[in-house]
Amino acid sequence: MSDLLLEPSRNEIWKMFDTLSQTYDKTNRWMTFGLDLYWRKKMGSFLPLKDKISLLDCATGTADQILSLVKHCPKIVEAIGIDLSEEMLKVGRKKIQKTSFAEKIHLQTASALALPFPENRFDCVTLSFGIRNVTDVSACLQEIFRVLQPEGKALILETSLPKLKILRFFHVLYIRKVLPLIGGFISNKKQAYQYLNKTAESFPHGKDFCNLLEKSGFIEVSCHPMTFGAVSIYQATKPS
Repeated sequence: MSDLLLEPSRNEIWKMFDTLSQTYDKTNRWMTFGLDLYWRKKMGSFLPLKDKISLLDCATGTADQILSLVKHCPKIVEAIGIDLSEEMLKVGRKKIQKTSFAEKIHLQTASALALPFPENRFDCVTLSFGIRNVTDVSACLQEIFRVLQPEGKALILETSLPKLKILRFFHVLYIRKVLPLIGGFISNKKQAYQYLNKTAESFPHGKDFCNLLEKSGFIEVSCHPMTFGAVSIYQATKPS
């Protein structure tokens, strides 16, 4: 099974996510067998070692990642989530209002390619399952770098491919054949999940993505594969 795949278009991808907003969380639970909750929680173990943390979550979607971090890390005193999909943000705001963190979390419409914040603003910037959907990865990483404080951390959770060939074969088979069926059945938007599996396959991962982080100026770059390499957490630091 070839690993080569044409890059799908990311232009105005937020419109697709608008159509998926009502079933997005449910579909994620089913497609990942609930592991996405564990992956998002694991992100918290890489947060900066500070008493008070200001956090920006890019491509926040329905706020799963930002809620998980705030819930499990009381050191986060401020959390802002941005996304271009207003329908996804509406779902996220409803979820936040049902928690005790409503005063700590703010969601707003914005692009990860043009963050509406000054330089050196945040202690940590996170981005989960969204970097592969931006139209310009380098520009996105440069924006994250810009708004981070010196010694601030970027944490990026993204799909990847297992190194072991037999695991990679079955993983690719799953995301090509099974994932679109599950996503299509729950959301009635099979084509959208065919797009998502293509981006999961074609996006650079492991050392290749670490190289992109280093080219953007980050230091102390590392990759932490999970679930046999199906996803990875990348951490990187802005120099002091």
